Amino acid sequence: MTDAVAQAKPRVLSGITATGNLTIGNYIGALSVWAEEQDSYENFFFIADLHALTIPEAIRADDLRRRIREIVALYLACGLDPAKSVLFLQSRVPAHASLAWIFDCVTPVSWLERMTQYKSKSQGANPSAGLFTYPALMAADILLYQAQFVPVGDDQRQHVELSRDIANRFNSMFGECFRVPAALIRKSGARIMGLDDPTAKMSKSKAETHEGHAIGLLDDPKKIRKAIMRAVTDTGTAVDRENLSPGVNNLLVLHEALSGATREATLDRFDGNGYGTLKKDLAELVLDKIAPIQSRFNEISGDPGYLDQVLADGAEKATAVADATLHRAMELVGLR
Repeated sequence: MTDAVAQAKPRVLSGITATGNLTIGNYIGALSVWAEEQDSYENFFFIADLHALTIPEAIRADDLRRRIREIVALYLACGLDPAKSVLFLQSRVPAHASLAWIFDCVTPVSWLERMTQYKSKSQGANPSAGLFTYPALMAADILLYQAQFVPVGDDQRQHVELSRDIANRFNSMFGECFRVPAALIRKSGARIMGLDDPTAKMSKSKAETHEGHAIGLLDDPKKIRKAIMRAVTDTGTAVDRENLSPGVNNLLVLHEALSGATREATLDRFDGNGYGTLKKDLAELVLDKIAPIQSRFNEISGDPGYLDQVLADGAEKATAVADATLHRAMELVGLR
């Protein structure tokens, strides 16, 4: 087995795809939680830039390079500390692609065909082979680091389950190699919905083409206020705690996540108040939360050498762990 058995703290691994601009949903559901819990785990957080290539028609090389650096800077601006967490780019660790090929050869096609995200993203399109097999790459992302836990939203649970299946299949066929990870799903704030469609998860990719869908972490105050004030509610005019529509509930969930207040306290505060009152209060809360993040982001972005060093250090640390796992897997299948 790998170094995982000797870990003093449980290891976690998670990442965000380098598509779209990070949103308040990413902050609430991932970044803020990662930052708050850094001392409790051995942390590996990455930017999934290889996954950004699965839809080739959407690739813009300059945009991807810029976005990658923005995401790294936002990781840091939101409180991730390179002294406590390994921050790295997926593409800077070659073991990801190498292990993904081994998994492509081990994973039954039927397992990939059942993945719901492939079904939804390939609708009405001529999807790439990479889009079909990217769950195997995601499994490689996870299993390379022998993580015990993978913090994900509920919509990503299926990918962690596939990783578990692949780990068990490989271990059974070739010998013990991979730790079987567990999804770490937090109920509070784990699923922020779109402001324009409260029945669908807030998506940084959808926000690229649907104005008012999301609140971007780098959006200006005017755009943020506009998006919140135009957020979908219902045909009523005031908050009714006994009859909350999906849109109103989503605004309350956002408020609770950012204020730290309980559901009961939030309902006590806004019950009977007009939707405009809730939205204005939420807008100010969002701006208060985002302002220091943007300030820190601008400071970090102004020091490209620091970003380069963080990524170089992260790649070195991640590679040391990933290569040990890859070499073991290659030995077991006869490639070494």
